[in-house]
Amino acid sequence: MTIEPVAEDLLRELAPQVLGVLVRRYGQFEEAEDAVQEAVLAAAVQWPAEGVPANPRGWLVTVAARRLIDEFRSDRARRDREADAALREPEPDVPDTDDTLVLLFLCCHPALTPVSQTVLTLRAVGGLTTAEIAHAFLVPENTMAVRISRAKQRIKAAGARFAMPAPEELRERLDVVLHVLYLIFNEGYTASSGPELHRADLAHEAIRLMRMVHRQLPGDGEAAGLLALMLLTDARRAARVGPAGELVPLAEQDRSRWDARFVAEGTALVEAAMATAPLGPYQLQAAIAATHADAARAEDTNWRQVHLLYRILERIAPNPMVTLNRAVALAELEGPRAGLTLLSTLDDDDRINGHHRLPAVRAHLLEQAGEVEAALENYRNAARRTLSLTERRYLESRAARLIGRSG
Repeated sequence: MTIEPVAEDLLRELAPQVLGVLVRRYGQFEEAEDAVQEAVLAAAVQWPAEGVPANPRGWLVTVAARRLIDEFRSDRARRDREADAALREPEPDVPDTDDTLVLLFLCCHPALTPVSQTVLTLRAVGGLTTAEIAHAFLVPENTMAVRISRAKQRIKAAGARFAMPAPEELRERLDVVLHVLYLIFNEGYTASSGPELHRADLAHEAIRLMRMVHRQLPGDGEAAGLLALMLLTDARRAARVGPAGELVPLAEQDRSRWDARFVAEGTALVEAAMATAPLGPYQLQAAIAATHADAARAEDTNWRQVHLLYRILERIAPNPMVTLNRAVALAELEGPRAGLTLLSTLDDDDRINGHHRLPAVRAHLLEQAGEVEAALENYRNAARRTLSLTERRYLESRAARLIGRSG
């Protein structure tokens, strides 16, 4: 039985809130997460037939708490103080507070690897099933189940508390949360492997979670900046794929197909953040995306402003991908040779040396400079490196266009 989309969205929104209630009350993250998943499954079966209850959050808390109590009762070895408290409170109160942000901090605990932080966030906060996460990461469901279980155990072994980080730790821990959501969005917007360019479910989930973080931390400039970046980037999604499923690069996209609502919302967010909060990397990336969105045609792009923003970003958050993107902007201002000279500074950088984007951008600039043979070699090299079938086909098509001109 399938559940109505509205109820499905409601369950996805409420699940982390319910998990927060149980973890705060009973302290058993792994067991509480299993109980919440069972309650969500029960709702998916009952709500379509009986209707959504008047207090859906309270319904889920009650059902999940009872499942958790049953689990405590069935396993005497785990009947600790939290279980005893649970047995004395069969009908728990449902607090008005939303602990989803606390739950996000818990899932992004520094004891976990970045991959574990990501999958646990998708499972516990995003509400995705193990099968959905396994599909997104192209691994068997059993493999993903083991990975999630180990992440929960590692959190337990680390003695993590269900509480907001201390003020002196908050910025660092929030940066981890934002980075995890950034990774989830990027994987959804441009899948690192597989036949599809997009994984819209991951991109949408990252935006939903980022909206939640921004609501709870409205004064944080980087939270606003990351939400703006996601919206401005996802606004282009419909225009990135042609009728045959082929990749359409930014310069060739039909900008009338960009989502105007996302563009307006993202632009307003980043303008407000940059006017009121300390400048950060996500705000700068969002400002660059807003500059592109402000141009009705690719040839109208304010490349001088784009290049300046990349220069500032390069100073406050040095990264080879930033330099690579600045090389593209510099080529638009001063010609392909200037861009190629800047690209050459990345040749010995192990962080990007094996990435397909370095030869892809070099091929593009070499083609502009008239060096057809070298461009062809770099397009082929880039195509061999990418695991995305859509990107590979695009790079191979660019190479095929040059074959007749080479030699």
